[in-house]
Amino acid sequence: MNHSRKKRYLSFRASLLAAVLLAGFYTALCLWCQPGSFFGVSGIRLLQLPVLIGLNAMPVGLTLLAAAFLFGNVFYGAALAGTFWSALSIANRIKIEVRDEPVFPRDISLLKEVGSAISEYDFSWPWGVIALVAVSALLLVIAGRYVGCRKPDLSRGKEVLLRLGGAAVSLIVLVALILTVYSSNALYNLFRVSNAYYVPSVFNEMGFPYCFCHHFTTYLVERPEGYSRQEAMAWDNAETVSNKGKDVHVIMVMNEAFSDLTARECFTYPAYPSDANPLANYQALQSSGAISGGIVTPTFAGGTANTEFDVLTGMRTQGLGPGTTSAMRAVNSDLDSLFRIFEDADYLTSYIHPGDDWFYNRENVMDWMGAEKSLFIDEMENVEYKGRWVTDNYTAAVIEEQFADAVAQGETLFSYITTIQNHMSYTLDKYGEDYVFPQVETDLLLSQEALDMLSVYIEGIRDADAMLGRLAAYFSATDEPVVLVFFGDHLPYLGDNRSVYRELGLQAALSDVEAATPYLIWANDAAQATLDWDTTVAALDLPADGRISACFLGQLVLELTGHRDDQAWFSWLGDLRRELPVIQGASCITADGTIRAQADLSDNLSALIHKMDCWSYYKLRQKELD
Repeated sequence: MNHSRKKRYLSFRASLLAAVLLAGFYTALCLWCQPGSFFGVSGIRLLQLPVLIGLNAMPVGLTLLAAAFLFGNVFYGAALAGTFWSALSIANRIKIEVRDEPVFPRDISLLKEVGSAISEYDFSWPWGVIALVAVSALLLVIAGRYVGCRKPDLSRGKEVLLRLGGAAVSLIVLVALILTVYSSNALYNLFRVSNAYYVPSVFNEMGFPYCFCHHFTTYLVERPEGYSRQEAMAWDNAETVSNKGKDVHVIMVMNEAFSDLTARECFTYPAYPSDANPLANYQALQSSGAISGGIVTPTFAGGTANTEFDVLTGMRTQGLGPGTTSAMRAVNSDLDSLFRIFEDADYLTSYIHPGDDWFYNRENVMDWMGAEKSLFIDEMENVEYKGRWVTDNYTAAVIEEQFADAVAQGETLFSYITTIQNHMSYTLDKYGEDYVFPQVETDLLLSQEALDMLSVYIEGIRDADAMLGRLAAYFSATDEPVVLVFFGDHLPYLGDNRSVYRELGLQAALSDVEAATPYLIWANDAAQATLDWDTTVAALDLPADGRISACFLGQLVLELTGHRDDQAWFSWLGDLRRELPVIQGASCITADGTIRAQADLSDNLSALIHKMDCWSYYKLRQKELD
């Protein structure tokens, strides 16, 4: 007696309905297994939910449809596509829990690192979710065994072509949507979230499938034309002669929006010494023999982390690709940086920032760059605020405490600090409704809007300068050799279309290649003696105005402290800096101070920029560190 059951077949409409229902099920599963709640309820969220659900369901549905065409069975297709998206969602949940960072499309290329990464962290597998995904896939496979999809009355060859064509069309539509709808920043930024700067929260609130597809076109690193991995590897492995430098402590303070704006002729603050001068300490140290100049930063009036990236790695944010807006987000594995150079020279290396560790993914990126210790606001005690921001004075105290601890432990310290007090916006309520700002001293007739913005911003400069003076006095009193580097991350935002700059008649309003934030490199007496200061400074071959791109500042510090040749990359950057001290956008400033378009450079100089871009690509995307 034959007990076998006859296989049933669904019509085209029934198959399509099954595909829609199964895509909805797996979309809900992807949203449910996230660490946060997608379905947080508010009036705005309720209006957003239908659109967001559709944007999350579309990639799942099209992937399921492609798989269904390939298998000729909607249940088999759902099992494959649903398991794929569920696995990505589970990986996203785990990555957020262990690294506070979601899964991006670029992470797929790092699958070989997953095993070693998992072993480094203590976390709980979401076994309930994993079991549900496994059981769902098993049930679908069983369903596919007994229920099929009615095949068209075609020859075997035509049927295969139809299935392949259907799968191809489904995937082509998905790719087209990713390159248009999902890549749209305007659409992505339209949705209201609790914190647009905290990317894990954005993924939780907007849905993993949608956000994952959106990030296919973000943080891209473009492979340069004519790139050769073998050639770049040869450059990177070139032998250098190094004496491991001098034993001097190096403290690099990147001060939020620090500038020498008030040193311009349009301002009438008395010259140093004067308590009224917002830059009294900076100008005093300038005249005492410190190195000073300007760094041309990768972005104007924002992009703090891009300047961090450029200074610490020697790479150019602008050279990574036309769509790269956050260089730090392009980092997802171990990377060469100043931290590693100094660590190899037996320094204690650290990063300090009185802000959130998740911002720009700094917690992970500083680890990938090799910082031994990182200190963020959540680990700081008795924090001092001015308005909503941690004061520069408090940050100076943290630096002094860390330095004292390092000396007590017999360590030589390299520390990179990113301050936060003078962060925008520069509105009159920044430090409280009753805060009285000193009057702006200028001989120009400015609009009230400009005066208000300048008064708030310059108060921050006054506090930054006080921080510089405090640190210089502290390090002057120690017998330990210390080099202090103090610089701005970018020029401040002062009105739409740089309106305040235009009222002041400043070149920064017109030319990014000439707009620079100041840097100052000062050494105490012990460091000057250790480094043979005057001779070493003269050998740096800086331009007369000291202007360089931000990507050369770290190299300058390495060369000053005797570490230029510790690594082939930074050694070569020293040669490049002497040829093209500024590379910005489509322009450059050559060694003689001439502004030139990159398109008009000689073949030799153009080849140097191309080499920089190729080498950077290798270091960021293909170099594997031990």
